[in-house]
Amino acid sequence: MKDWPELTQELAQLKRQGRFRQLKNIEKKEGPYVYVGGRRLLNLSSNDYLGLTTRLRLEEILAELASAPTGAGAARLLSGNHFWYEQVEELLAALFKRPALIFPSGYTANLGIISALCGRKDVIFADKLVHASIIDGARLSGAAFFRYPHLNYEALEELLKKHRFRYRRALIISESVFSMDGDKAQLAPLCELKERYEAFLLLDEAHALGVFGERGLGLSEEEERLSEVDLLLGTCGKALGSYGAFVVTSQTLKDYLINKARSFIFTTALPPFVLAVTKRALTLLPELKWEREKLRRLSRSLRAKLGLSPDDTPIVPVVVGSDEQALSLARRLEGLGYFAPAIRPPTVPPGTARLRISLTAAMEEEMLAPLVAEIRRFLAENS
Repeated sequence: MKDWPELTQELAQLKRQGRFRQLKNIEKKEGPYVYVGGRRLLNLSSNDYLGLTTRLRLEEILAELASAPTGAGAARLLSGNHFWYEQVEELLAALFKRPALIFPSGYTANLGIISALCGRKDVIFADKLVHASIIDGARLSGAAFFRYPHLNYEALEELLKKHRFRYRRALIISESVFSMDGDKAQLAPLCELKERYEAFLLLDEAHALGVFGERGLGLSEEEERLSEVDLLLGTCGKALGSYGAFVVTSQTLKDYLINKARSFIFTTALPPFVLAVTKRALTLLPELKWEREKLRRLSRSLRAKLGLSPDDTPIVPVVVGSDEQALSLARRLEGLGYFAPAIRPPTVPPGTARLRISLTAAMEEEMLAPLVAEIRRFLAENS
């Protein structure tokens, strides 16, 4: 096989920068713990916010499936649209009071939705810190693409004033809880601006679903904005403990995406087992109020102890600056029994390497006491 010296050189450069990544084998999961290299570590890198990945009972789900096939065998528009898809989309529609459409993953959902709704005659406005899948979807669409400073809605309005009415269709995109900073969007100005400037609003609730809202439907439920968000994206692989994603929208937009979203049309459908897990998680979701409140208490407490700005999302960023410092802190915490991989560029901007501490309702406050002491010691040493 031919060697590619330019690729080898690029990998060597990543190693010199401290940005070379390798897969770690997770040997076993046990509640909030993982086993890596034979060691039991508290997992601070999971998006399993409600602890459902180890709480959902496989035997109960398998009993429901009976003689269901192991895979869908085709895309949904061919022969892949099985009974379990209909069940989960009906359940989502009942919860959100609007039609829902399931995608194979959050990445393919953002790619498909954005590139279906927008083309060369259209314009997209997105928060500077949105998911990579949103950025990739915007680039794929060929639409004009403007990114406003993080959470700066005055800057967003200036961009809308200047550019919106030069284009046919406009799309405003934000996350509700931001995946690397753990802060929240302000939904009131987003909803007001999308109305004033005749735009669609796509809200990615990937890290808010399950955590916020009376029934766990996300920040838009918590702030009573569910009916104002044109396209609400939720993922099944985080708080729901399953896999896949969905968009809640109008019937017209659902039909449009079925016919235009290439990542939906040309991807093999999810297997029945995955949808059965999602259905079980969605059924439980409204009942998990105690878990949601516990998670928010843990977040408020940890942030206060670390001297961070107050908030109650399960994502607690510890920004240390350089890639080397983030790797060093991650190694020190692993020595104490914590699994918290360093987050480095391009996942975050250069100079903002960090640990992204991800809390779950399966954790207890006393589990985090040594973590707090070590982080404070490290930050003092490197200030």
